[in-house]
Amino acid sequence: MKHTTNYINTFIEIADDCPVSHAEAPPEKKIKTLASLQYEQIIKNPYRYSSDEIVFTCYAIKNDISASEKEQERIRFFSKGQPCLRSSPLAKRYGFGIHHNEEGKVAIFPADSKEYQKFLSDDTIKKVKAMRSKKI
Repeated sequence: MKHTTNYINTFIEIADDCPVSHAEAPPEKKIKTLASLQYEQIIKNPYRYSSDEIVFTCYAIKNDISASEKEQERIRFFSKGQPCLRSSPLAKRYGFGIHHNEEGKVAIFPADSKEYQKFLSDDTIKKVKAMRSKKI
C-alpha cells in the first residue's frame, strides 16, 4: 500500500502556538535544515510540486540518496505513513500557510498577507491547522 501526504484544495493554517505573526524565512545555516530545504523548494517553484514530492526530495537530500537509488528508496519511503506538511516548520514556526490546489500542488503564503486572509475566508477550500509544537 502506498501512503501519501498530499492534500487537494486544502489550506494549512499556521499552528495555534506559532511564535511569529509575520512570516520569516528560515535562517541560513551551514547544513541546510528541513525548514530551509522546504522553503527553497516551494518559494522558488509555487504550485510546481506536490507535498509527496517536497517531503521525499527533502528526505533524499538530508539522507544523501543517490539518483540511482531514488526510485527504489521512494517506494520504500512511502510504503509507510510519513508526516505531512501540517508538521512542517514553515507552518509551525515560521508563519507560512501552505495551500494545496486542485492538482495537489503546493505554494506558501505569509500569515500576514492578503492572500493568506483570502484563503481563510474562502468557503470552497478545506482548512486544517498545522500541528502544534507543544502539547497542551
